[in-house]
Order: sequence, then C-alpha cells, then structure tokens
Amino acid sequence: MTNMRILQFLSALLLLLIQPKIALGDVFSAVAGMEVLVATESELVKHLDTYIQEEENRMKQLRGFLKEYENMNQEASVDASKYLANPINAYLLVKRLTSDWKKVEKVMSQNSGSAFVKNITQHRSVLLFPSDDDLKGAAVALMRLQDTYKLDTHALAEGNLLGKKYSRHLTAGDCWELGRQSYNNGDHYHTVLWMAEALNKFEKESSKTVAKENILDYLAFSTFKQGNLEEALQLTDELLNIVPYHERAIGNKKHYEKLLRQRGIVYRKGEGVNANLSEPFNTANLKLTKPAGSTDNWDVYEKLCRGEKLMDLKIEGSLRCRYITRNVPFFFIQPIKMEEASLKPLIVVYHDVISDEEIATVKKLAQPKFQRATVQKRETGEREVSTFRIAKSSWLKNEEHEYVLKIDRRIGDITGLDMATAEDLQVCNYGIGGHYEPHYDYARKGEVQKDFGWGNRIATWLFYMSDVEAGGATVFPKLNLSLWPKKGSAAFWYNLDPNGEGNDFTQHAACPVLTGSKWVSNKWIHERNQEFRRPCGLQPDSEML
Repeated sequence: MTNMRILQFLSALLLLLIQPKIALGDVFSAVAGMEVLVATESELVKHLDTYIQEEENRMKQLRGFLKEYENMNQEASVDASKYLANPINAYLLVKRLTSDWKKVEKVMSQNSGSAFVKNITQHRSVLLFPSDDDLKGAAVALMRLQDTYKLDTHALAEGNLLGKKYSRHLTAGDCWELGRQSYNNGDHYHTVLWMAEALNKFEKESSKTVAKENILDYLAFSTFKQGNLEEALQLTDELLNIVPYHERAIGNKKHYEKLLRQRGIVYRKGEGVNANLSEPFNTANLKLTKPAGSTDNWDVYEKLCRGEKLMDLKIEGSLRCRYITRNVPFFFIQPIKMEEASLKPLIVVYHDVISDEEIATVKKLAQPKFQRATVQKRETGEREVSTFRIAKSSWLKNEEHEYVLKIDRRIGDITGLDMATAEDLQVCNYGIGGHYEPHYDYARKGEVQKDFGWGNRIATWLFYMSDVEAGGATVFPKLNLSLWPKKGSAAFWYNLDPNGEGNDFTQHAACPVLTGSKWVSNKWIHERNQEFRRPCGLQPDSEML
C-alpha cells in the first residue's frame, strides 16, 4: 500500500475528528485535557492497522487471481485452437471472463482499483468479454456432453474425458457454478450431480473456493425436487448446523418434515444413505431422473453419437464402395470414391472431394461473417436462434471466390443435379458441445420453409472440413446410422422420394463435439429444374443416384 493512500485515510479520519460536534478546543493547554487523545490515537492505530491488513489481504487476493490468470493464459497461448478444442478448457475460459472476473472487479473496486475497473469497462467495446448467457451456454454444453457420452461427473471434474486426461481439474467453486447454472435452468438432475461433486471437493480443499452452506443450500433443495425427501432433510439439517438462522432452510425443513409425516415416515437425524457428510456424498444412492430428450428416438440418437453399433449386420454387409465417373471427362482421369452408407434411403459418402486449400479459403471467407446459427420456425419459416442448434454459421455466394464457384459446380457434376436452385454455401463451426438435434432438412406437412420459389429441399450435400478428435458424428436415428467426420469427404442424400414426398428416414442430427473443432459446409438443393435430372421412378420407393 502506498504512503499516499495511508495519508488519504488519515486525512479522512482527522476530518471527522475536527467536526464541531466533537471538537476538543485547546487540548494542549492541560494534560488532563489531552488524556482523551490517547484514546483517540488508540482508536486511530486500531483502524489504521485494520485498514492495512485489509489492503494486504486484498493485494494477496489479487496476486492469487493474477497467478491463476497468468498460468491459464500461458497454457492457452501455446496453441489456442488446441486448448479450446477441450470443452472443459473452453468452459473455464468463459467462466474466468464472466463470474470469476466479476470477483476480481469486486476486489479491485474496494479501493483504488476502481479506476482500473472503470478503465477496463470503457474498453469493453474493444476487448471481447463473454456474457452471462455465454457462461450459461457453456455450462449447458458440458451437461449435454456429460449425458450424450455418459461421462462420469467426478472424472469430468478431474479433466478426464473417455479415460484420457485433457485438462486441469475443476475446483469446488467451478463445480458449484456448474450446479448453479443447472439450477437456474430448472435442471435439478444435474444440479444434484455437480453440487455433490462440489461438496466432495470442498472437503479436500485447503483453500476453499466456495462456502459449504452455499453448496448445501442448492444440493438440499434439488435433492428434494428429484424425489429424495429424507436425504434433502438431512442436508438441510447440516445447513442449519452451519447457519442456524438460514431463513429458507428453516422453511424447507418444516415443509419436508410435514411431507414425511403425511407419508407415515419417521425421520431420525443421522440416518440415511448420505447421513455422514464427512464421507463422500454418493449420488448413486439417490433416485435421480435425467431430463427427457426432445425426440422419440433420443436414446438411439445418443447411442449412435457414442459410436454404438446398432445397424443390422445384414444391411451393413450389403453396403459397397466403388469409383464413379458420371460421364464427366475429368472424372475419367480421377474417378470419385463413393461409399454407400445406406441403401434405403440411399445415403453415400464421397471421399477426397474438397482440397485443403479450398477448405482453408472457405473458412477464411466465412469466419468474419459468422453469426449464431438459426433454425426455421415451423409455423412461419422465419429463422430464429435456438438451443436446438448450437453453432456459428455464415453464407457464401458463388461470386465471392472462384473456389466457391468451383465447389458449387463440382457438387452439380457429382450429383447430376441443377445447382441453379441450390442455396448458397452454408459454412458452420461447432463450439463447446456444439450440436444440432434430430431434424429434417425438408419442410414437412404443416411446416413453412423459405423455398425461394424453388420448391422443397430435394437433397442435402454436406462437406466435412475438419477431422474431429471425439464426437461430432452425423447420425440418422431411424436408420441406426452414424457418419464420422473425415476432412475432405462429403455426405449426400435425397430428402424427398422420387414421388416428391419427404422421406421420414432422413431425420438426422449433428452429435455434440466432445473434443476438437468441427467445421462443415453444406448445400441444400431444391426441387425446381430437377424434373429431368431426377425423374420419378416406376415405383413410389424407387431409388436412383
């Protein structure tokens, strides 16, 4: 602490002492009159000592924050892309720049740091700060990964993904923040899991990162909401042992006891599956209900995302790979490698159909225009942001670069379709837990889709512009099919049958990205101009490619 700040403090204190209501007059004229100054000086010394201790503690706190930020930033700066490919690292970065940074600002603003805080605030238009919504989104993404890939809460908190150490461990405070975000979303299942982990970590921490009563407050109520009444009462009793006059806990305790009496259950303090809170809190002994998925095939969707083999072996055994030329002169020199992924409906993967240079150019063109990816409203066809789809995207027109035009022509040559009625190239990048829940690309009955006067989306072409370390598959739940991203390849399928009706089996989804960064680009091709390129078959279910 500087001498100037001490003088400022002394000046403020002396100003109080010379106020008329407490003025002492000629204190120097008599020793008796000066005795009161000894008490004054004692009070000043006590307050000054307290002030210095508080400032030293404040500086100690700030040095701790600085050391943590420096360590994290050094690790991230080595290879930012690789660092952020880990969902835990990405979440912690957002947390450090939202809730954690608010703690730093609060400590700084207690004194002269307020000027620095003001300066930082003025630069928020230049510096990129995540919002509270970003923190919420990052937390929800981790829950999504946890559920989809059946990640153990403790392992995830220790930085382990699928048996491999990816990052540093989460503190009790980090776990508490994840639980709090779940609670705010009305998700008591994940609140219990993460508050329980926070409680277990709290007991082992030498430097506490969160107050125990804060953990118990959320854990008790969410345990109750998940149907574990006796355990909720035990946790509430423990909370009241720490904070006897906790108003909410007192009210909840009475409510829980009343419900137990109505059920004819005799509650005895100190009994139950987690009665001894000096032992690790075990969520396996609780009745926990995971939130339901958004579609009927949600369980199949998650299994496919995890790489579980669900396709009938006879169907899988009938699939073939081959070279095709499409009567395009260039393809006679370098045929296209085609892999069948499904026969009914016909879904194929073309390999090595976009170069690294083209991919790099497309990414470079798309990134400055990135916005949060949207979905179409069923009723109006208007596009809106939704948790249904977590990614950023932009659109590239053919005239923006020769590579974009070449890609468009190549898709037309391979598919044999007229690209005049295809939408612009959409480029997407999936972030922390980025996904797109099961959906259809075509407009079903009752849905409105912007068709540009071109009719429904007859087909989908999907480029994979990056490899993905873990997760990120394209899955078709009704076909038990998973397509795994491979840089340079592309998936293609018809959304509509030859008779123009939508094919229900083309429902598909983009699985959450567990580790890595997933880049894709796609073309949606419409019905108009395809009448002679993809004519109706003799049978309603005729397939051609």
